[in-house]
Amino acid sequence: MKVSRDPKATLDEVAQVAGVSRSTASRALSYDPRVSPHARRSVERAVSKLGYVPNQAGRALATGRSDAVALVAPTTFLFGDPFMTRLIRGVNDVLSSREMQLVLLTAQSAADADRVERYVAAGHADGVLLVSLPTSHPMAGRLASRGIPVVASGPPSDSELVSHVDVDNVAGAARAVAHLVAGGRRSIATVTGRQDMPAGHDRLVGYRQGLQAAGIAYDETLTETGDFTREGGARAMRLLLIKHPGLDAVFAASDMMAEGALQTLAQAGRRVPEDVAVIGFDDHPLAATLEPPLSSVRQPIEEMGREMARLLIDSIHSPDRQPRNVILSTRLEVRESSAPVALKLTEQVG
Repeated sequence: MKVSRDPKATLDEVAQVAGVSRSTASRALSYDPRVSPHARRSVERAVSKLGYVPNQAGRALATGRSDAVALVAPTTFLFGDPFMTRLIRGVNDVLSSREMQLVLLTAQSAADADRVERYVAAGHADGVLLVSLPTSHPMAGRLASRGIPVVASGPPSDSELVSHVDVDNVAGAARAVAHLVAGGRRSIATVTGRQDMPAGHDRLVGYRQGLQAAGIAYDETLTETGDFTREGGARAMRLLLIKHPGLDAVFAASDMMAEGALQTLAQAGRRVPEDVAVIGFDDHPLAATLEPPLSSVRQPIEEMGREMARLLIDSIHSPDRQPRNVILSTRLEVRESSAPVALKLTEQVG
């Protein structure tokens, strides 16, 4: 049979070329998990050969789906944190391969949450990704109770209803403190993120576990909150230096806060790492370009986004599937900012 590329090709023609039924072709184009890999590949080849373009309006009417996913985050994180750029890139990697659209929505206030809920419930999105919302935020439970598929970054308060993806923040923070201790540091401060967010809470837990493992008593006055912002990190570092001018190390719960801490230390005439060692969290590309290059706990942000998107798509196609929780590993990237005391002394003497 001679086949020509025709933007007006029909689904029936796709099915005929692929050697499958019309319903199978339709399910394959909707990424229905019930379609075998062999049948899906046949349909994809037929689509490519014919130049078939799905009628999105008709498809939405037939399937009851919009082929869109909403990502909801606070305004400050959506537009002001490099973490979000990398997470969205990972999410979009998966969605674009399935020809699904990503819609960005903000939720700062209770009114915003109501607006988002109405928007999604009206059928404008097939599922929701919740990112960097406070643990106690009710949106996850409200959406799930409506039968809307939801995946969160970090465990929400109603985590038994909602799948979530996170990194091992506790282990990552504890590993950073262990590195500082191994380098001869003893007065180790921390700049924390917001404590109503899973990442902020868990990284403080990891910091305390790291101190405990080294036999160092936790001192609350060595802890200041930086709210995951550069300005917050600088402000927290100023307060820490006032209370503990002799501190010799800082673990910041994000690279942005670590950058702010480095600025304050430089302004105060404190050398890094000779006087104070600094470690951040995220391992954003900016970490290696700072002066000095910043040691940081690397979290697989893009993979976190990809995994969130995969879980959500699974939930969209299999609504009865039980919620799943995925925890990704971290690793410490060691750079000049956390060089050991002994090494710096040796370089000075030499």
